[in-house]
Amino acid sequence: MNRIEARKRAEELVSQMSLEEKASQLKYDAPAISRLGVPAYNWWNEGLHGVARAGTATSFPQAIGLAATFDEELIYKVAECVATEGRAKYNEYSAHEDRDIYKGLTFWSPNVNIFRDPRWGRGQETYGEDPFLASILGVAFVNGLQGDEDVMKAAACAKHYAVHSGPEELRHEFDAISNPKDMEETYLPAFEALVKEANVEAVMGAYNRTNGEPCCGSVTLIQEILRDKWGFEGHYVSDCWAIKDFHEKHGVTSNAKESAAMAINAGCDLNCGNMYLHILKAHKDGLVSEETITESAIRLFTTRYLLGLFDETEFDKISYDVVENKEHLELANKASKESIVLLKNDEILPLDINNIKTIGVIGPNANSRASLIGNYHGTSSRYITVLEGIQDYVGDKVRVLYSEGSQLSEDRTEPLAYKNDRISEAKTVATHSDVVILCVGLDETLEGEEGDTGNAYASGDKFDLRLPKTQRVLMEALAETDTPVILCMMSGSAMDLSFAKEHFPGILQLWYPGARGGKAVAEILFGEDSPSGKLPITFYDGVDELPDFTDYSMEGRTYRYINKTPQYPFGFGLTYSKVEVTDASATNVDNKVIVKATLKNTGKVDTGEVVQVYIKDLESKYAPTHPSLTGFKRVFIKSNETLEVEFEIDERAFTVVDEEGNRFKDGNMFKFYVACSQPDDYSVELTGVKPINFEFSK
Repeated sequence: MNRIEARKRAEELVSQMSLEEKASQLKYDAPAISRLGVPAYNWWNEGLHGVARAGTATSFPQAIGLAATFDEELIYKVAECVATEGRAKYNEYSAHEDRDIYKGLTFWSPNVNIFRDPRWGRGQETYGEDPFLASILGVAFVNGLQGDEDVMKAAACAKHYAVHSGPEELRHEFDAISNPKDMEETYLPAFEALVKEANVEAVMGAYNRTNGEPCCGSVTLIQEILRDKWGFEGHYVSDCWAIKDFHEKHGVTSNAKESAAMAINAGCDLNCGNMYLHILKAHKDGLVSEETITESAIRLFTTRYLLGLFDETEFDKISYDVVENKEHLELANKASKESIVLLKNDEILPLDINNIKTIGVIGPNANSRASLIGNYHGTSSRYITVLEGIQDYVGDKVRVLYSEGSQLSEDRTEPLAYKNDRISEAKTVATHSDVVILCVGLDETLEGEEGDTGNAYASGDKFDLRLPKTQRVLMEALAETDTPVILCMMSGSAMDLSFAKEHFPGILQLWYPGARGGKAVAEILFGEDSPSGKLPITFYDGVDELPDFTDYSMEGRTYRYINKTPQYPFGFGLTYSKVEVTDASATNVDNKVIVKATLKNTGKVDTGEVVQVYIKDLESKYAPTHPSLTGFKRVFIKSNETLEVEFEIDERAFTVVDEEGNRFKDGNMFKFYVACSQPDDYSVELTGVKPINFEFSK
């Protein structure tokens, strides 16, 4: 069913409703209208990295980990899996007349906000700091979730439109001031791509204001940009209870009635919250027309028709048997392995099981289920922690010793004990082991969304990039032993790894690898597969080199505008082999720019790799400070194999954005850089490989 037909049917249905009935449908928990055969429907569902909060589902790595795969095809398959399991659950729940929250087909995913500051607790939900990467992966996710059949398998939602990335504790009152250049160049592109390229069905507004207007009631964002400029035809939904903030926090309205009117008049169709209970009073007082209420109802029912909720569809036959089936679990394992980023390897990895008698597994995240799953997660029928993954892998061949070492942030594990009461045990385990796997980091109790997370890190955000003190004490204690330590960082954000860089021979960034992620970690550690993830964010030395958390200017932020050497750069990640781009060129073909690259695996290990293309405008004063990502492709390349890779470069890559937010071509000379990393000097130092670069006239 196309949108024209779906809207026509929605118009016919809504025309039979009273004003009261139409208004009742604009809340997330829309009631049934029995006389018209309209069942109740709850719009609120989540599917960021697996169907969330509705029982058992396949658990994939958190979104930031998925971003580290740089694998467009994989993201599509993950989203397709989410939609399939979502349909299976919906079919069963509906058969039981269970139409509760988290049981519908409208998933409020993906989150395509830009992870501009590592302190932000919700950055783990995003695809990183780069607008191009976020756009490509976001489009893939939406396409996978919605499908390409006559009926949408599920409906995706681009959130949180448009400028939103902390601080969490201020989000209900904060005004994110962003200049026109940063808006067009950084904050809007992913949303625009999801609308124009993927036809995303819904867009969710943010809690905060942007340039003075609340995002869920912004005529500029919703009407002028989203609908008029980009041609968005789907429905717009508020973040949950965000409209209440209009009068309670932002002070742009005086009461609930005015807030509801402001939101719906701006084009916010669906209220996650209860402010639209005041819509009828707003209408009675002349603040909202019936035509406006009708239009929002039509948009919402258009979505329901596009999902086939009033018809028999091929998706009605999807059985519950697909939930956590073998194929989906294998995909999750593949995603976990591709997400792992090898940051340091002083010839200690991969581990040789035949040369190890005892392995020590230490740390608060070593046997933690919470550190596997991130936030917005479902339930797994089985969890495999890093400890369990290693135990399963080595079996009886290697003895495994374990110590918790410390808690995540508390200074003792037993209430009556002295501080750091597991340090002696950890050192004992280390001294009796041939190698130590040290699992530290955070989990959703320490970083996440305000309201979900309450801790010393200020409502889910971090004050700085250091691990909690108790974990730093643990790391220092293990460094005093003679046993080599491989650090496994489990977090959804960049952490300070300076101590590990200096003292430990191996560092892996695991993110939150999914419920059974420990299996993937073990397979990487022992060389069943080569790590191949790349950093989708910059790792900084600390917050002192960053602008204030509340400063939304991009100056000094992310790889495109950083003015200091990072701790680890965006796009970086080692493998167990050595892959180099040996040649690259660009040509104009049918008004398209095609970049071709030749890469060679000169190492001894078959491996995945990510070829990256960056571009720098050599003439325009408006170009970002550093070259920008404009193409990437994940490949698998065998030892001594040579591959040819081709990229079609989008016309936007040759444009710049001026201070007024105008995008245009402002030069004819460009420089391309092609490598398996970013072309900065530090990436070259870390990889030992220089990118192929060449100038190109267009």
